[in-house]
Amino acid sequence: MSIAGGYYKAVEIAHRCGCDCVQLFTKNNNQWRAKPISTEDVARFRDSLASLNIRHPIAHDSYLINLASPDEALWRRSIEAFREELCRADCLGIPYLVTHPGSSTSASEEEGLLRVIEALDIVHAETRGIATQCLLETTAGQGSSLGWRFEQLAEILEGVNDPERLGVCVDTCHIFAAGYPLATARQYKATMDALDKTVGIASVKAFHLNDSRRELGSRVDRHAHIGEGCLGLAPFRRLLNDPRFRRVPMYLETPKGQVGGVELDVVNLKRLRGLIEG
Repeated sequence: MSIAGGYYKAVEIAHRCGCDCVQLFTKNNNQWRAKPISTEDVARFRDSLASLNIRHPIAHDSYLINLASPDEALWRRSIEAFREELCRADCLGIPYLVTHPGSSTSASEEEGLLRVIEALDIVHAETRGIATQCLLETTAGQGSSLGWRFEQLAEILEGVNDPERLGVCVDTCHIFAAGYPLATARQYKATMDALDKTVGIASVKAFHLNDSRRELGSRVDRHAHIGEGCLGLAPFRRLLNDPRFRRVPMYLETPKGQVGGVELDVVNLKRLRGLIEG
């Protein structure tokens, strides 16, 4: 949700749409610089969460950050920016910060993964004592981006010095575009079994719910409204009724806008809740 006008505004928008949880950026996601968070910002945000009963706030980091970059200057700047974002989320009382593992660009996949591990170790060493943890998001695999195979996320989780400070955010559009099928009951089971054998179900702390405008294995990240893309409704029905994820918060990342004067977030949310059995 947008933080225009203040962090508490994102909470108010989420409440107005009927959401139980909210995801936001703690700064402009396409800029390096960040306006300091004031004590008033913190108080109004936390008060809004409590008064409007919006649970499980989560933050997403800047799209400029690339912890896998082979470019030393960009890598160092990304580490500094990610450390700052982690501290900003902690200041607001947000338990998790979602990040894309990064892109290896001109380096190899293995070199990129080692850069991510080293970067996270540096950030963790410099942020001892804060409560906010990092969630590695599954990606669609566009270009040289990492995190599109569960094994890549597992390598990062196993390679860092403080694995207990990491978790995983699963994006439905991304894993589908990356080649993990979800259409049938057998396919859904196989994909979730693969997730469990690599990163572990217990490491999954959040979901991004999105349909996909592109086909299975396309490795193209294009979000669609729930039930209006190549995924369809069946995978969401299975996920929402999977008892293993009953207590895992799920966040819409579908396209914004209105239809007939109604927010599309409201439409997508209603569609998802209609799939819950019992």
